[in-house]
Amino acid sequence: MTSSTAPAVTSSARAEIGVIGGSGFYEFLSDSERVTITTPFGDPSDDVVIGDLDGRRVAFLARHGQGHRFPPHRVNYRANLWALRSVGVRQVLAPCAVGSLTPENGPGTVVVPDQVVDRTWGRDHTVYDSIGPVVHVGFADPYCPRGRDVAITAPRAAGMSVVEEGTPVGITGPRSAWRAQSHWTQKAGATGDVARGLPGASA
Repeated sequence: MTSSTAPAVTSSARAEIGVIGGSGFYEFLSDSERVTITTPFGDPSDDVVIGDLDGRRVAFLARHGQGHRFPPHRVNYRANLWALRSVGVRQVLAPCAVGSLTPENGPGTVVVPDQVVDRTWGRDHTVYDSIGPVVHVGFADPYCPRGRDVAITAPRAAGMSVVEEGTPVGITGPRSAWRAQSHWTQKAGATGDVARGLPGASA
């Protein structure tokens, strides 16, 4: 959001929970409707799909768009978050599949990060970029503790292995990190390599 403007509600469809998902999450809501939203930052990756999930109203947005058409460095993270906010979303879950920098966290491990490292470049980094009153955003603890608790508890209740702490490093996709970069970020304390999650968290 800009420092002086809150998102306008563009639809009667409302949801408090938002999910930004990849190619494996296109359809998981019942009684859903598609809502087209235009934001001050351009169009989001796709329409917002709002529907029911276990008695809760949930808004879903495909991170890469329907058909996986936007590569990571072309995803409009600011518009995506603005679009979700405009339909009432206050809590966002954004699962993604990433490479691990920790050998014991192999394929299938659920890692719920508590920190993040930003190594992206060449993109707009925030919605607070207008000239006017300056906005400073605290980012010492970048992830919502309530959201993290849910992300830890739910998969564990389903019998999945969950790692409660992690530090993904954000890189500018679509490439993955080269080997030397992975070694460097691993020594700096990063535990995962991700081109997608960081821009959305910091916008």
